[in-house]
Amino acid sequence: MATLQFTPFQSAVDASFWLQLVDKKLNVLRLSQDAQPLTAYYALARAALPSLFTLPDQALDAASVTKPPFTFVCHGQLHNTNTMEEFTQMNKAHLTQTIADQIWQAIIDKRATHDPTLLTPFCLLTFADLKKSRFYYWFAFPALVPSKPWLFDTNASLDNVWSSTKIESLVASFDNLGQPVYFRIDSSDDVAKAVPLSAPLTEKEETTPLVFGFADPSSSADHPGWPARNLLAWVHFTYPNRPVQVLAYRERPGQPLGLSRLFSVSLPSGSYQPVKCVGWERNEHRALAPRMVDLAHMLDPALLASNAVDLNLKLMRWRLMPDLDLETIKATKCLLLGAGTLGCYVARSLMGWGVRHITFVDNGKVSMSNPVRQPLYRFEDALQGGQDKAATAAQRLLDIQPTMITKGISMTIPMPGHPQSEASLTADTEQLQNLIKEHDVVYLLTDSRESRWLPTLLARIHDKLVMNAALGFDSYVVMRHGTPTNGLGCYYCHDIVAPTDSLKDRTLDQQCTVTRPGLSAIAAALAVELMVMDADAGSPGQPATCLLGIVPHQIRGFLGQFNNMMIVGQSYEKCTACSKKVMDAFIDDPWPFLKKVTEDSMVLEQITGLDEMKKQSEALLEEDWALGEDDDISL
Repeated sequence: MATLQFTPFQSAVDASFWLQLVDKKLNVLRLSQDAQPLTAYYALARAALPSLFTLPDQALDAASVTKPPFTFVCHGQLHNTNTMEEFTQMNKAHLTQTIADQIWQAIIDKRATHDPTLLTPFCLLTFADLKKSRFYYWFAFPALVPSKPWLFDTNASLDNVWSSTKIESLVASFDNLGQPVYFRIDSSDDVAKAVPLSAPLTEKEETTPLVFGFADPSSSADHPGWPARNLLAWVHFTYPNRPVQVLAYRERPGQPLGLSRLFSVSLPSGSYQPVKCVGWERNEHRALAPRMVDLAHMLDPALLASNAVDLNLKLMRWRLMPDLDLETIKATKCLLLGAGTLGCYVARSLMGWGVRHITFVDNGKVSMSNPVRQPLYRFEDALQGGQDKAATAAQRLLDIQPTMITKGISMTIPMPGHPQSEASLTADTEQLQNLIKEHDVVYLLTDSRESRWLPTLLARIHDKLVMNAALGFDSYVVMRHGTPTNGLGCYYCHDIVAPTDSLKDRTLDQQCTVTRPGLSAIAAALAVELMVMDADAGSPGQPATCLLGIVPHQIRGFLGQFNNMMIVGQSYEKCTACSKKVMDAFIDDPWPFLKKVTEDSMVLEQITGLDEMKKQSEALLEEDWALGEDDDISL
C-alpha cells in the first residue's frame, strides 16, 4: 500500500478583483482589518492543466458571482492588512489553524454532513499597495492532517472497472443532485446513484465498502485533488474502521468521466483526531511564500492617473473626514470665466479636489509674459502671435489628467459701456447663458470689473453658485455670491455706481495686472476651497458651517499684513447686477436692454434708482451747506 498524496490548488485571480478590492478598501473598509467574506470556485479536471482555483472579479459580492458550468463554489475569508509589515508578520499558522478548528467542529456537530461546502473553506491574506497598484497575496486552503497518513492499495480509471451503463447512471444522478462538491454513491452491479452525504446508509452499504465521490480539480492519474483531504477526515470520523473507496469525479463535456479515478483507501484504525493543518499555497517558484501582481503595467495609464488622484482624496475619509462628500465635489461642473493667472491656478486646485468637468472662457491669446505667471502655458504657446488661451488651457488639463472633461471657448463677454454689434451681442450672450445653464458653479476670474456683470446677472437668474476672486496689488477679495433665500450680496451689491468702461485711457501699469506674484495663487486656492466647503455643506449658497469648517461669505486678504477678514455683505435692492429690477428688465426684453447697457452703463442706475438716490444725496448735501452758511451769517 502507498501513501495517498494530493494535488494542491493553483490560484488564479481575475485582475478585475483587485480593482474591486481597491474600491472597497478606499470607500468601505478604510482602516478596518475585519475579515471579509469571499466567494470563489474551482473547475473539474482538464487534461494537462493544473487544479485551478478561481477568484472572480465579484468575489467580494457573493450575489454577483456567476458560476460557470462544471465549477464548484467555495466560501472563504479575505484578511487585508493595512501595512506590508502586518502582512509579513501575520501569524499564518494561527490563521489557518482557526479555520481548521472550524472545519473540525463542523464535522463533529454534523453540520458538514448537511452542508458539505463547510469542508472547502479558503483564506486570502492580502496587502494592497494602492499608490503603486501592487497587490501582495497568499492563499490558504486549510486541510486537516491525520495522526497517521491515509493509504491506498488500488487506483483505477473508472471506465476500466465500471460499465458504461453504470457510469451513465452516475452522471445522470449527479446532475439531478445539483452537481454537489461531495456525495456518496449507492452502487449495484449496473447502476450507481449519487446521494447526499446526509442520506442514510442502505442495508447493502452496511456490509460493503462505502463509496464516496467528490468533484475533483486534479487531472493527475496518481493523486486526487485537494478537496479529497477534508472529505477523508469527515469519512474517517463519521464511519470509522470502514473500508472506503473514493471516486475522483472528473467529468468534461464530450468525455463523461473519462479522467475519473477510483481509489481504494485504507483509513487508520480507531477514531480520527487531527493533529495539525496544512494549506498555504506555494508561489510560482515553488517556495512557501506569497505572490505579487503589479497592475501598473496592465491598466490604462489614464485610469491609473485618475485613480491616483482619487486615492489621495479618499484617504481623507479614513481618519480625518469620514463623512466628506467627495462624490458631489467630483461631479461638480465648473465654468471658469477667465483663463489668466487666476483661471490657471483655480483649474489646478479644482483638479486636485477631483473635479473632472472644467470649461474655460477667454478671448485672449498667450503672450510672452504669461507662462511664468500662468502655470498652464509654456513658452511655445506664446510664439507666432500666441495661441488662444482658453483652448490651450483646456488641452493642458488633458495633458496633465487625460480623463478630464474640458474644453476652451474663445469668446467676448458683453460688458456695460462696451458697445458691440447687435448680432455679436446676441450670439455672445446666448452662448454665455447656455454655458451657465450647463454648469453648476461659475467662477468670475476676469481682469476687468465690468466683465463680471453679465455673468453675475445670468447666474442669479438661473440660480447658479458664483465664486468670485479679484486682485489688487497686495490685497484680494474672494466671495461666493448670495442666493434669493440667504440674502447675501454679490460682487456689485456694495456699489453705488454702475460698472463702466475701465479699460480705455489706461497707462501701461494700468493695462497690465500688477500684483504681487504669490497673490493670485492664494486667492485662487481660497476660491476653490470655499466652493468645496459650500458643496460639502449640502445646500449650495446657504450654510455658514460645514464639515470642513466655516463657510464665509467674503474673504478679504491683505498680504502686507498677512491678514484675512471675514465679511458678510447683505444683498442690495438697488444692486446693478442681482437686484430684482435688473433681472426683470433682462427677462422682459433682453436684447434691447443689453444693447442700451453696453452703449451706456448709466441705464443701470436709472433702472435701479441709483441716479435718484444720488440726486437726493446731493440735494441733502447742498441743504447742509446752505444751513451751515446761514449759521455763520447769524453769528
